[in-house]
Amino acid sequence: MSSAPPSAPVQSAGTTLTALGSSRSITFQFIAMGLVWGASFLFMKVALTGVSFGQVAWTRILLGAITLGVIALVTRAKLPRNPKIWLHFTVIALTYCVIPYSLFAWSEQYISSSLASILNAVTPIMTALAATLLFRVEKLSAGQVLGVAVGILGVIVIVAPWQAGTFSGEWQGQVACIAAVASYGFSLGYFKKFLAPYHVPSITAAFTYIAIAGVIMLLLTPVMAWHPVDLDIWVVLSLVGLGAFGTGIVYIWNMNVLAAWGPTATSSVTYITPVVGVILGVLLLSESLGWNEPLGAVIVFLGILLTQKRLRLSRRAVPSS
Repeated sequence: MSSAPPSAPVQSAGTTLTALGSSRSITFQFIAMGLVWGASFLFMKVALTGVSFGQVAWTRILLGAITLGVIALVTRAKLPRNPKIWLHFTVIALTYCVIPYSLFAWSEQYISSSLASILNAVTPIMTALAATLLFRVEKLSAGQVLGVAVGILGVIVIVAPWQAGTFSGEWQGQVACIAAVASYGFSLGYFKKFLAPYHVPSITAAFTYIAIAGVIMLLLTPVMAWHPVDLDIWVVLSLVGLGAFGTGIVYIWNMNVLAAWGPTATSSVTYITPVVGVILGVLLLSESLGWNEPLGAVIVFLGILLTQKRLRLSRRAVPSS
């Protein structure tokens, strides 16, 4: 992994978003991003004890938009003027925020926060597929293709279809998580393909698509948020943590890392999130895991290592005749 100097545009298949911060700063933001997003699965689970899944997604996005709006005002960030940029950010708002946030919140009605965080680790596999097959901004080597196959095998082990006699709620929750990470993968590939040439600063980028997502959620209020609530201090704190931090401040870090490292490397934040998510779920919510879930997670991580070229296929030297 490499990063650019402070405030310097990064070159990678065209000019990407402007990355803010030194190499050490980018690394810190990456780790902090993983910690906060890992805790977000706990926040969602706790929030669901007092509000509906739609209200979780609705509140998360609106609080994130407000937080980023304040930061944008303080830093005097300028909004994009090109209509094409707004169109592309609308796609990102839907596929990186509205759809996956709603799916993850819905899924945690049926599965544990620990399992949701493990399935979120599939994001780099989905990103590699989208970036290679759909948007053609990256090419997969033989080792990376093997990594995708290994990752898919890991997902099968986690989902454990042999244990499901019917399409139960737990099954539906797992499928919703997989659909959510597929949406994340699509978004990261789309970002590199269509937003790379525009030089959008990180704060501006984060605020723009989260704000668009907020407008979409406001329009969907009668469907997503018009339900009774049962608030207590833990529900409120979870919603604030999920929105102001997990969808606000962290998204500036996410844009900086994306600009510096690219989509596939950025998606490797999912090395951290499941570890944090499982630890918090087990310690604070007394969640348990079956044998297949940790095993599947290990297989998925092996697939990620191959996909991101952390592991490579050995090439034996062919003796000359």
